[in-house]
Amino acid sequence: MKTKPVADDLTSQPLAATGEGRRRLTAFYLEGLLKDTVPFWFPRSVDAEHGGFLHCLDRDGSVVDTDKSVWAQGRMSWMLLTLWHTFERRPDWLAWAESGLRFLDRHCFDADGRMFFHVTREGRPIRRRRYAYSEAFAAIAFAAHARATGSDISRRRARELFELFTRWNFTPGLMPPKFTAERPLIGLAPRMITIVTAQELRACGDDHPLLAQWIDRAVEEIRRLFFKPELGVVMESVAPDGSISDHFDGRTLNPGHAIEGAWFILREGAHRRDDRLIRLGCAMLDCMWERGWDTECGGIFYFRDVFGKPVQEYWQDMKFWWPHNEAIIATLLAHFLTGDPKYARWHQQAHDWAHRHFADPQHGEWFGYLHRDGRLANTLKGNLWKSFFHHPRMQWFCWKLLADGVCP
Repeated sequence: MKTKPVADDLTSQPLAATGEGRRRLTAFYLEGLLKDTVPFWFPRSVDAEHGGFLHCLDRDGSVVDTDKSVWAQGRMSWMLLTLWHTFERRPDWLAWAESGLRFLDRHCFDADGRMFFHVTREGRPIRRRRYAYSEAFAAIAFAAHARATGSDISRRRARELFELFTRWNFTPGLMPPKFTAERPLIGLAPRMITIVTAQELRACGDDHPLLAQWIDRAVEEIRRLFFKPELGVVMESVAPDGSISDHFDGRTLNPGHAIEGAWFILREGAHRRDDRLIRLGCAMLDCMWERGWDTECGGIFYFRDVFGKPVQEYWQDMKFWWPHNEAIIATLLAHFLTGDPKYARWHQQAHDWAHRHFADPQHGEWFGYLHRDGRLANTLKGNLWKSFFHHPRMQWFCWKLLADGVCP
């Protein structure tokens, strides 16, 4: 699918208005999803022999590695089930998603109920990470299955996995620390994932008050500990009291992460019709766009330093696919909720740069990794982190937002 520019009138009128530009943009996202992204992944990624998904794919969709990311099994199942529920009830989508869920159940849990991160094609464990994100992605997949099929088993499974995720990430002393007591740090990521996981369970019919309580806690901790309006920044890691650790790890910013977290909060503000949350999400987006957008070459830097010092990670100025997916969502949603034309301009910048550089008109989908100037770093379309998730989620979310006129 060839790259197309954002509708010309996007910057001149609120997206809540009707118009040919909005219709073209709506069609662009839907057609990109159904005619470009979905056909790249399916059915080739379905592992008919062992179940689940093969997702480590090269430019043309050929398999580079048969190992499986547990994240990908949950994320890809959730995406298929979300399409099944919100677009069309295609039997293949449901069957493929259920294959992913069966693979998770049979192979991806240890004897204590924790999940692995990386397994062989057959499901033999290779490694488990200290954090509990596999559990969050499995939770949203089982919740989406419960919504699609009415399965009480999947509904209970989703709640149990969410409770495991929050217990593991937020019970003091339970998760092995990344840093010693000499320099303890806490991260933005568990709070972000708490918000979006609870939102997905709620969207799938779970109305337990626990979900709202966890969202409230995570939003408040982000606002109080990680958002530094006086510095114009959202920190990736801080000391437990919210102070900045003036060392490489403590100073490192991840603009894509913070922008993703911003749209999770904007989404919550839309759900609750809470202007305070919308203002917080916009403030986070504003400062991290300024920190992250590369004014020289375009695109979003991967890492920055809060004080403008050098960053130690050698990939700090590379352009990864997923921050651009998240920026496209965040800017579109911010414009939709506020009508502020700057967000329309930012959306057009992110959309056009990303589709010009990441998109592959020959084989479909997006490449994952570019050099700073937009040159291709390698030809991978999928690996242990990149799968059928960030990119199709962006296309789905933007399509739904524009087509329905309400936040998905």
